[in-house]
Amino acid sequence: MRILIVEDEKKLNDILQRSLKSEGYTVDGVLTAEDGLEYAKSYHYDLVIIDIQLPDGTGTSLLRRLRESGHTMPALMLTARSDLDSKVENFQAGADDYVVKPVAMAELAIRVQALLRRGPALQENVLRAADLEINRLTRQVKRDGKRIELSPKEYSLLEYLFLHAGRVLSRTMIVEKIWDQSFEGLTNIVDVYIGHLRRKVDEGHEQKLIRTVRGLGYTLDIDRSK
Repeated sequence: MRILIVEDEKKLNDILQRSLKSEGYTVDGVLTAEDGLEYAKSYHYDLVIIDIQLPDGTGTSLLRRLRESGHTMPALMLTARSDLDSKVENFQAGADDYVVKPVAMAELAIRVQALLRRGPALQENVLRAADLEINRLTRQVKRDGKRIELSPKEYSLLEYLFLHAGRVLSRTMIVEKIWDQSFEGLTNIVDVYIGHLRRKVDEGHEQKLIRTVRGLGYTLDIDRSK
């Protein structure tokens, strides 16, 4: 699952990213409300974490804009204020939970898990193609009813392919989304992980769902799954 952090204190932003990535999530971090809005428009997020005090406005205003734009992912607000009026204002703006700084990472992890389990009402938590399915809440993967054990990166890669099934994803796109950075000249890391997935997901099955599109990238072949 993918999480967006909008927090202007760079050190805290980095700490939050490292903590959540260690839990197996894909995480993007930005420092301003405008960047948060642009990222939310550009990518699918399962959860957004927003600091209330931002350099170009308030997190509350950003949350209102996200809700007005139709974004329904759970929102966790970060603030140094613990007064009731502040909490009420943010819940009215569409917040789902509230954490007071300084942030305890163990508490944050528990709250993130709870919000992701709840999710937006229309979120599709179980994805299927042929006899392959992944549960985005439990992060379990099964094929033909048998559980497949994946590493956190393998799971994130398979989920990314599922969310864009039928679309060809380039190696650069995959590296930037799954590894959260640019591996200049090292996109062969994608080939290595695709190989891992094929051995675990496709090997021993007549239908091969993970397909290479020569010169372009990879896709989860939904046409072959019918």
